Amino acid sequence: MKIERDERKFDFHEIGLAIKKAREREGLTQEQLASIVDRDTRTIMYHENDGQHPSLNVFYQLTTMFGISVDQFFYPEMGADEATVKRINIMLQSLNESELRMVEGIIRTIKESRKAEEV
Repeated sequence: MKIERDERKFDFHEIGLAIKKAREREGLTQEQLASIVDRDTRTIMYHENDGQHPSLNVFYQLTTMFGISVDQFFYPEMGADEATVKRINIMLQSLNESELRMVEGIIRTIKESRKAEEV
């Protein structure tokens, strides 16, 4: 087996932008987010705007805090449907039982509507 050096470099810009959008959607400032993850405000700014790579722990905190699926960034060849299902599964895990029942009802309504249209 021939061993070759892996020369790939990960561009963090797209994930940084996703974190920025999620932070803004949640109504958090960079200062507030920096406090939550125990980092300097400039560090958050560099991650969001300059694509600076965070530590693995901060990366984990930021992506899980905002429910960001990294599959679309790590596996861009993955189909949109697969990525969407994974994002939905992540969101479902954060819901309580009552909210899950509501989502289940919405899905049933969509399926019934589709059946009615097919007839």
